[in-house]
Amino acid sequence: MTINKSFIAGLLAVFAVMYAAAGMAESGYSPYVNRQGMEQVYWGDTHLHTAYSTDAGMIGNTLGPDDAYRFARGEEVLSSSGVPARLSRPLDFLVVSDHAENLGLAPMIAESNPKLLSNPWGKDIYDLVKAGRGKDAFMKWGLEAMLPLKDPIADPELTANIWHRLTDAADRFNNPGYFTAFIGYEWTSTPNGNNLHRVVIFKDDAGKANQIIPMSQYDSVDPEDLWAWMADYEKDTGGEILAIPHNGNLSNGLMFDDATYYGKPLDADYATRRMRWEPLTEVTQIKGDSEAHPTLSPDDQFADFGTWDKANIASSIAKTNDMLPREYARPALKRGLAYEASLGVNPFKFGMIGASDSHTALSTTRDDNYFGKFAENEPQKDRWSHYVIQSFTGDDSLSTFAYEELASGLAAVWATDNTREALFDAMQRKEVYGTTGPRMTVRFFGGSDYTQADVDSPNMARIGYQKGVAMGSDLPSAMSVAPVFMVAATRDPDGANLDRIQIVKGWLDSDGKLHERVFDVALSDGRATDPEQVAQIVGSTVVGASYSNAIGAAQLRARWTDPGFDAGQRAVYYARVLEIPTPTWAAYDAQYFSEEMPDYVQTSRQNRAYTSPIWYTP
Repeated sequence: MTINKSFIAGLLAVFAVMYAAAGMAESGYSPYVNRQGMEQVYWGDTHLHTAYSTDAGMIGNTLGPDDAYRFARGEEVLSSSGVPARLSRPLDFLVVSDHAENLGLAPMIAESNPKLLSNPWGKDIYDLVKAGRGKDAFMKWGLEAMLPLKDPIADPELTANIWHRLTDAADRFNNPGYFTAFIGYEWTSTPNGNNLHRVVIFKDDAGKANQIIPMSQYDSVDPEDLWAWMADYEKDTGGEILAIPHNGNLSNGLMFDDATYYGKPLDADYATRRMRWEPLTEVTQIKGDSEAHPTLSPDDQFADFGTWDKANIASSIAKTNDMLPREYARPALKRGLAYEASLGVNPFKFGMIGASDSHTALSTTRDDNYFGKFAENEPQKDRWSHYVIQSFTGDDSLSTFAYEELASGLAAVWATDNTREALFDAMQRKEVYGTTGPRMTVRFFGGSDYTQADVDSPNMARIGYQKGVAMGSDLPSAMSVAPVFMVAATRDPDGANLDRIQIVKGWLDSDGKLHERVFDVALSDGRATDPEQVAQIVGSTVVGASYSNAIGAAQLRARWTDPGFDAGQRAVYYARVLEIPTPTWAAYDAQYFSEEMPDYVQTSRQNRAYTSPIWYTP
């Protein structure tokens, strides 16, 4: 049979014309093939401790990293106090972030590790625990190791052995596309009892992470030394690493200070390095919310949420009002604008996430499934009255108690895939947001020509990327018109309806003064937004440990143009989404254990989400 090449060529040409006529020449039939942008939100916890953390394993936590990963994947786990526990839905990713300081001390005691027992201090700790005096052993560790910043064991071989167990567990449970287990740890810098802690997260597998042992506060309490150590890690291994500060509210003015640890004024080099290594900040977790403070934002009726402002993390030095501006994310974001104007670099240009900081190995962030911060505060009658942090000074006015704990929080990451690489890259570009526990879906875009039709479109996200930038990004630097923002939020499918969406703006005026303003941009239940005032909450359906979605909205969307935009002024914008009121974990405890809560124990609150900002720089 002879093939007529001219005939075949002509036939193919006809098919090509038909294909093009059908609008399929470039993209094919499926409109999603060449889609750009992040299509999926992934939920996880970047800050969880197991028995390998001394302040967990020495005071009752018996669960290791394997238990933590199994629980995060949705399996049932028996808690340290013997209570069965399970998540309502699995997480997509987890960072087991055990403290570097004497990593794995409790498991080594349980195993009667011979190298530990050969150390006189280690033998003393071992004997206390075996005599049933675990709390005394924990206090000995705190007073003789953590506070004086001196490692009483100082055995790199012991640390490496435990570190390799942790990295091996992460690699075993990491299942690309289904569940991501990051290698990580916590650097626990606590100078004078002030919180400068960072969670350190590796993009890499154990092959690279095992080339180091974690830097601890015994090596240095200065964040700049941590950054130098991280730079050396990347240079020596070819890997990638980042750090996430947390609990600025317990730093007594140090987390977002106007000086370096050793008191030098911030300069461009410092600002560049800080943002290179710390692109994100954890703004909500068990130990309080660090987004805003009512004293600093008196016009924000929602600023007083989970406020811990008595003292530092050791409950040893009382808080003063002059410390507050250097502890919270919103004032830091604003002050970053002023630093950028003077230095050319913004040291506080961070994205925002939430995490649990649970020390139970159980990442439980729903109020109806809350297992506390420590094993001794797992579900039981009267746990609300227990200490969380008892003041080292004996002054209980500085102590914190379980009823002050939030069930918070979670990190939401917009990424292409559920893999270490894709999630890590999303964290670096700050396309993330945090919630106080629920899993509401939030989108936030900024540009110049979004229309109401764009907001209402089922392809809003695609349009958002095409015509503007996503959360964590910068607007064009030469805007002739006011920026237009698109924001959308959908309730947690197993949670509460939404009360509102707000946009928080901070800006630097021509006189060098900093300002902020909170705008309602979408309200539920037919309420109209008013640019001159913020609406009252939609109401409350909370009765004891129950509530109803009879109020609020399942989804809210808005297009908003900044009415006070000045093209010559630096500005920062982020979205805050509030649910309708729901019961707190204390309300669920009151019902389950048939106990009466005192009036000062909060039994309802409005959970929320905070997006990473979008910046404008003229």
